[in-house]
Amino acid sequence: MKSFTAMKFAAIAAAGALALTACGGSGDGGAAAGGDDAVKIGISQFVSHPSLDAVVTGFKAGMEEAGYTGDKIEYDMNNAETDQATNTSIAGKLAADSDIDLVLAVATPSAQAAAQAITNVPVLFSAVTDPVDAKLVASSEAPGANVTGTSDMNPVDEQLQLLKDLVPDAKKVGIVYSSGEANSAVQVKMAEEAAKSLGLTIEKAAVSASSEVQQAASSLDVDAYYVPTDNAVVSALEGLLQVAEKNNVPVISADGESVKRGATATYGINYEKLGEQTAAMAVKILKGEAEPATLPVENISEVDLYLNEKAAKKVGVEFTDEMKKEAVEVY
Repeated sequence: MKSFTAMKFAAIAAAGALALTACGGSGDGGAAAGGDDAVKIGISQFVSHPSLDAVVTGFKAGMEEAGYTGDKIEYDMNNAETDQATNTSIAGKLAADSDIDLVLAVATPSAQAAAQAITNVPVLFSAVTDPVDAKLVASSEAPGANVTGTSDMNPVDEQLQLLKDLVPDAKKVGIVYSSGEANSAVQVKMAEEAAKSLGLTIEKAAVSASSEVQQAASSLDVDAYYVPTDNAVVSALEGLLQVAEKNNVPVISADGESVKRGATATYGINYEKLGEQTAAMAVKILKGEAEPATLPVENISEVDLYLNEKAAKKVGVEFTDEMKKEAVEVY
């Protein structure tokens, strides 16, 4: 585990992705709330992929750990599956539900829609890269209204250094990103800055939908790929991985879940832990111990090293014994 604060993290830059859609909301598995202490939480998730799913899993685990179990809590789970109209509709539905005590919005597009529609109950966001740039909060230190939450800003410097450690001769790094996700533009910019000091150049290919990811990856002649926390690209990760394997080059992802799916390695955020951290903020608000307006946005304090030996072997990369010892997961 690596201390985030010790990693010369660039200040949160631009941000925000809009995404996830589909499946309007309906109660999903939460027990019917009962009693004076019961709470109802509306969840708006922009799209289903392992990282965002892990946020929700971690959030529910954190609430359970705090005693919100059984008839003490009810969830209204909604997933837009990247459809913006559905995303907006979900926010409106949650705003109109007078029984909702708190809303969890997962990923920038859902957070932006919720922040616009919901003003009468606390809104907690998670998996948002830059909440200030996304205009969700006045500042990270003092959000100022009913919206606050957790950011998933990545240690891009350290992730590219890891790439350089694994492939010292690498010169060109390819990034496929969604032109419609502000958070991706921020990460590309950060990667371009970090690349300079490492002797790397960034080759970019923008996509407007997940269906374009594999072709975009194929268009890049590079020594490695870097995959930011981009909803469209992560949703279609397997296509990019196929291209990387065919070209015998490694893939450094921004999150640990993508390493589990076949990326080579990363210093990444554990999204389940991020969800648990968000739940801790929710508990403070629900118990009246904090107000969203004055509860600072939180970044996860540590990142973990994730390695995928099977993926590395396919592209001719070897991990040192030190790396294997440090890693929290070796797939």
